[in-house]
Amino acid sequence: MAKQEKRLVEDITPMEQDFAAWYTDVVKKTDLIDYSSVKGCMIIRPYGYAIWENIQHILDTMFKETGHQNVMMPMFIPESLLNKEKDHVEGFAPEVAWVTHGGSEKLTERLCVRPTSETLFCEHYANVIRSYRDLPKLYNQWCSVVRWEKTTRPFLRSREFLWQEGHTMHATAEEAMEETLRMLNIYAEFCEKYLAIPVVKGRKTDKEKFAGAEATYTIEALMHDGKALQAGTSHNFGDGFAKAFDVNYLDKDNKLKFCHQTSWGMSTRIIGGIIMTHGDNSGLVLPPAIAPTQVMVIPIAQHKEGVIEKAEEIHNRLKKIVRCGIDTSDQSPGWKFAEYEMRGVPLRLEIGPRDIENNSCVMARRDNGEKIVVNLDELEKIVPEMLADITKSLYEKALSHREEMTCDAHNMDELKETSATKPGFIRAMWCGELDCELKLKEDCDITSRCMPLENNAIDDKCVCCGKPATKLVYWGKAY
Repeated sequence: MAKQEKRLVEDITPMEQDFAAWYTDVVKKTDLIDYSSVKGCMIIRPYGYAIWENIQHILDTMFKETGHQNVMMPMFIPESLLNKEKDHVEGFAPEVAWVTHGGSEKLTERLCVRPTSETLFCEHYANVIRSYRDLPKLYNQWCSVVRWEKTTRPFLRSREFLWQEGHTMHATAEEAMEETLRMLNIYAEFCEKYLAIPVVKGRKTDKEKFAGAEATYTIEALMHDGKALQAGTSHNFGDGFAKAFDVNYLDKDNKLKFCHQTSWGMSTRIIGGIIMTHGDNSGLVLPPAIAPTQVMVIPIAQHKEGVIEKAEEIHNRLKKIVRCGIDTSDQSPGWKFAEYEMRGVPLRLEIGPRDIENNSCVMARRDNGEKIVVNLDELEKIVPEMLADITKSLYEKALSHREEMTCDAHNMDELKETSATKPGFIRAMWCGELDCELKLKEDCDITSRCMPLENNAIDDKCVCCGKPATKLVYWGKAY
């Protein structure tokens, strides 16, 4: 049994040795995913899907609290419909999967397998919006989408993935802008409050914005290895799609006006972000809010009289207030400790004969390994407090990590040296010219992550060309 316990740790490649291998080991060893016979597509196993369900539940509640309703659109888009918005179709063309046959018959028109649903929503909105009284339309859908990626990695980039996509219509540009930023703030609040992931809120450059959007806003997170992850996006489409799809309304002044549109989304990619922000060489470290099991009760010396009964009593008490599990299998306690540590369960409760005598149990935290002895009478009070403290601790640790891995660059030499020797975010000023953005990508192998909403200038000159600059940009390597 000792050999088996040791192998559980050895099966995970240390992240310092090979971060990509560590990541793959974690998602496989913890049963989050399995590979399918369709290249680039993953099977999300029950443990991984339970994480997504918890994410979905929290976000869905936040959306509905702000007046959004869930709908469901078809997964197929006629080619003629996709082609109505030129920039949009050009942006997605390389990743589109096409259906050409229905059964044995060739279709008269190709059908695109949904990569995103702006065109479908616009077609629908054109049919149901007539008057200013019909606005705003605040719709969201939970679905899967297909993008034919060349290089894939579980959760981070796959050919089919789960997400939510919000699509809203508004009477004015001001209302659409308010919605765009409101949803960006909801994503940021969700990441920081529930996932313990600090994010930078900002606007994408025109080069990096969503195809067909007037402006794209993003939340950017920093992973263990210093690479950035685009964790969620919110897009302001203005009235471009509305004009292409004739989505208009009769206003109070009895004049026809075009609607203003937004869209916003977060996908199963965020699970990859959770793994790479909090995980360690023993496996997952899950924030309590989305952990499938928040507390695991493990009886010690369970063959002795009364131990299993006491463990079950504790389990029955705690499952009323948290997601609590119990393991009464014949595996050794050491095996169980390693297993639930690898799976990222936030809290472990150990109860044995001596603990029962003392009316106590041992509580072990996954985030820092700390163990404390807790009076059994105080469990209902202490467990929620401990889970809240774990979330706080995870956030502070991730924020400290991001701050340590964020550098400023004031000229091209500094930026080149920093990008070559230090992983993480690089803050530097930019003149706004595409040529400079492309040069930084070519010479330093970095991309613009976002122009932060708190645009505090660190210099008055562009880091690349030396011309006047007003835009602070977070640059970096990204997933």
